[in-house]
Amino acid sequence: MAHLIFLAILRRTQISTIHKNGVRLATLHSTSAIQKEGLGDFALTDRVAIVTGGNRGLGLEAALALSAAGSRAVYCLDLPEKPGEDWNIARLSVAKLGGAGRLEYVTTDVRDQKRLLKTVEEIATKEGRMDICVAAAGISGVARPCLEYTEEELEEVYAVNIKGMFFSAQAAARQMSRFQIPGSIILLASIAGSVVLKHTPILPYNTSKAAVIQMARVMACELAHKNIRVNSLSPGVIETPMTAAAFSAKPEFRAIWSEQSFMNRLGKPHELRGIMTWLASDASSFCTGSNIVVDGGYTAW
Repeated sequence: MAHLIFLAILRRTQISTIHKNGVRLATLHSTSAIQKEGLGDFALTDRVAIVTGGNRGLGLEAALALSAAGSRAVYCLDLPEKPGEDWNIARLSVAKLGGAGRLEYVTTDVRDQKRLLKTVEEIATKEGRMDICVAAAGISGVARPCLEYTEEELEEVYAVNIKGMFFSAQAAARQMSRFQIPGSIILLASIAGSVVLKHTPILPYNTSKAAVIQMARVMACELAHKNIRVNSLSPGVIETPMTAAAFSAKPEFRAIWSEQSFMNRLGKPHELRGIMTWLASDASSFCTGSNIVVDGGYTAW
């Protein structure tokens, strides 16, 4: 019932759109307005979050969701020296929420463990806490038959999607433990970690996302006694800059992936906002070690 109330609140929220990549921005007037609407356990008031891969795509969508739910500060960590146009527009939108907190950008490389540990420690020290981590940095790699992959092509994907994912979660968990704060870590996996996408030869990506799902389970078991929850989120095919690049290279992928969904369409980034907020909040306090699938029915065939 609680999740139905939350979804109803989101439906009543006025939405504006960033035209370029389809990232949708909530225009709630203030954090107090969110509380008055009855957000309850879904509220993220005064919490501090990091989102890797937060410059665009699902990472930026996660940052917006956490901000709209009342986070004090959401730090978007990504590789570019400066954030992109979408991120700058998103920051202005968050600033207009009137009390919903700050959207910050930090340049870092999730493949660099020592640098990432230091960066996240500095953020936690500055804010005095660390509550939420959304590890969304990832790459798809080149698509080719499995017999043709080189070691370098495998390592390129695994370095970001496996090592970078773990380093992100590890860095956040260390700070949650240091401040003895209950935390939530969300690892962005994919349905490609559980099933093979039809006519899509991307073995490194598939196997990396399978590793992420298992990574969440193992970390959830180890960190539960610290009151740190770890879950993976497996979206179906979502319209993001990553999928746009895939469509540019192989236009037939759009029809192939759409037809596999009961809804006969791809997902929109904002359609993951509710589940990401739920996983980050106290509303999901008994959920850990789970893999949440949001795929329009793709894997239900």
